[in-house]
Amino acid sequence: MTDTANSLEKGSGQPDWIKPIPRTPEPVLRVYNSMTKSKDVFVPMNGRLIKWYNCGPTVYDASHLGHARNYVTQDIIRRILTDYFGYDIHFVMNVTDIDDKIIQRARHLYLVKRLRDQSNSLDDSLIADVKRAFASYLQSKLVGSLSPEDVPRRGEENAVWVELFQKAKSDPAWTEAGTERDEKFSMHITSLNTTFNALEVATEDLSSGRTGKDRAEALIDSSSDILGPYLDSQFKAEVKDHSIFRSLAAYWEGEFMADMNRLKVAPPDALTRVTEYVPEIVTFVEKIIQRGYAVYFDTTAFDGAKREWSHFYAKLMPWNKGDKELLEEGEGALTSGKGKRSAVDFALWKASKPGEPAWPSPWGEGRPGWHIECSVMATELLGDNMDIHSGGIDLAFPHHDNEIAQSEAFHDCRQWVNYFLHTGHLHIEGLKMSKSLKNFITIREALNLYTARQLRLAFLGHLWNAKMDFRGSAIAETKAIEATFDNFFTVVKALINEANVSEKKLEFRHHYNAPERELTEALHQTQHALREALCDSFNTPEALARLNSLVSLTNVYLGRGRSNVNIDVVKKVAAWVTKMLRVFGLGEGPLPLNGIGWGTVSSSQETDGPIDREAMLTPYISVLSRFRDDVRRLAISQAPAKEILSLSDRLRDQDLVPLGVALDDQEDGRALVKLVDPVTLVRAREEKNAALAEKAAKKAAQAEADKAKKLAKLERGKLDPLDMFKPPHEPEGTYGIWDENGLPLTDAQGVEIPKSRRKKLTKLWDEQKKLHADYLAWTKAQSTEP
Repeated sequence: MTDTANSLEKGSGQPDWIKPIPRTPEPVLRVYNSMTKSKDVFVPMNGRLIKWYNCGPTVYDASHLGHARNYVTQDIIRRILTDYFGYDIHFVMNVTDIDDKIIQRARHLYLVKRLRDQSNSLDDSLIADVKRAFASYLQSKLVGSLSPEDVPRRGEENAVWVELFQKAKSDPAWTEAGTERDEKFSMHITSLNTTFNALEVATEDLSSGRTGKDRAEALIDSSSDILGPYLDSQFKAEVKDHSIFRSLAAYWEGEFMADMNRLKVAPPDALTRVTEYVPEIVTFVEKIIQRGYAVYFDTTAFDGAKREWSHFYAKLMPWNKGDKELLEEGEGALTSGKGKRSAVDFALWKASKPGEPAWPSPWGEGRPGWHIECSVMATELLGDNMDIHSGGIDLAFPHHDNEIAQSEAFHDCRQWVNYFLHTGHLHIEGLKMSKSLKNFITIREALNLYTARQLRLAFLGHLWNAKMDFRGSAIAETKAIEATFDNFFTVVKALINEANVSEKKLEFRHHYNAPERELTEALHQTQHALREALCDSFNTPEALARLNSLVSLTNVYLGRGRSNVNIDVVKKVAAWVTKMLRVFGLGEGPLPLNGIGWGTVSSSQETDGPIDREAMLTPYISVLSRFRDDVRRLAISQAPAKEILSLSDRLRDQDLVPLGVALDDQEDGRALVKLVDPVTLVRAREEKNAALAEKAAKKAAQAEADKAKKLAKLERGKLDPLDMFKPPHEPEGTYGIWDENGLPLTDAQGVEIPKSRRKKLTKLWDEQKKLHADYLAWTKAQSTEP
């Protein structure tokens, strides 16, 4: 019997000389879960289906860069889960279209507009109203944040306010001290100053007889920030039309969705609005009451409920249960605390006061509390549990903690959400974004400074759940990363296009040597490392760094010269890099046939119908035909070679640029043809020309300065050194005797000039002698010029 047979007979199952090949295990996806404060293995409840609820915007104002960071980051995670890990996602997002902020903002705008429409002329009554609004705003918004010495005494108000407004402009330390007492201090000062100035103008207009409707409107428009709260305190009960609140929310919802579209954020699978779910909210609250936890949600009863498990209020941030400021903010500015058993109890339903929208309920006319809306809409669309609930970290307490409590009370379950994903705060240059700090950047403003791709790249460069500091230096680095990928795609596509049109030469050798094997191995290692990074709670900074490193290695390989490049290996790398960048949402439009690049379609290349071959080719053919005509003309006239080279430069730098063709001169004498967005090429040419013009201007300015300096020097050289220490060039009576060169020997009193003083005078004389010699040489040269 053979050794192999003996081995098998012993029950080993395989010959003992066969050993398992070491295997690299597949990384497991782990996600940082705010609920557990750890990276948990991600396992959906229903196979590959992920049920995901995302807290959407409260629509009462323009969305800002912090919103962009939140929603773009969640879009990145969503794309990674679907496009990379292959999950199916039911993504639900709400829009809060009724809450305290919307109600107040809508009423303010409506009442100011009503006053504007009713004011047909500027009069004492209108000015008095604005003054009362000014005084009210001062008392409620500013006086409390002033230091005692800055608060004016009765009768001195106007003079003191003028002084304080000037101090706000000239004394940053004073403004900073006020901001420490109230972060909106600077904003209040600005609003008051604007109104104060408008009142002075209006008073002057009234005394001069300028009382037209336009003067009244100018005062109201300049004082709108001040008038809104004042008019609201007087007339809010008169605002009864629901459409006033809905129209404001609808407008800002439209603006938000437009901003998300500009940022390339995929729309939700389902979008819900609070006002559309009020009947369901009433039913939901009724059941919570039946279970003994409301009308104000009773957190004490919830914690003490006896079940197979124990309920626990504030699972996400239990340490914040005693934070009065957060609790008050969570309830909203228009909510009273009557009926609470505990300070941490919260409203499920709010009785509507005059000037607030109202819906019928068993408890009277009212409206939903802020927290209940998400519980209801998530339940309606996703059922009694979900895999992921997401939102900004600022929503964790009390909003999400309240959601958890009321939902687990309603469903009588131990756990409503498996994974809470909270995106980190965004700061600007190290500071919390705030209108009062003048670092408040709307999404629209940000997109005027940066592209959607650059913003997404900037967000990808930070861990999704960490605080991000948005700095100018960081965005500069982001642009450099974008340029690296952009240049890489341009070069690779150019090489592929060249390979496709070049003549195939039969070569009896393979083209897969050590450099090709090394690059292929680098691709495989990067693919594994990137998977590990994404499995590590979507570590996009590491993933992006790996892609960047692979591109750098490929660029080194391309540096060997195109005759030594295996384009198939490069194409495979570029196609995978493209795929991964598109997973992150960085693709823009359909990919070209070679499957490489961002996929941006230039507006000049877009077409709605079939391609018109003649229209497409004519611009290129016309440029080449003109170039041929000019070359023939120069050749026939036997012009110098430099004139033909000049034509070549014009073709490269002028004629082909608007067509999106870049010719990259190579060492082997053959240009690499790159197809680039014409806008990008034209912009690059303009920037280059601007830089050259600036350099030339600096050179001309320097030449002019040098010329002026030279003329000044020549002007000084007119003076003969023999006369420089004699009157009138020196005051009469300064010196008494001079030597043959005009150097002083004594002062006016006949005292010999000290040796140290004579040494200094001699040095000055020598300098003047040289200047005079240069002047004489220059005048002689001028006289001999034809």
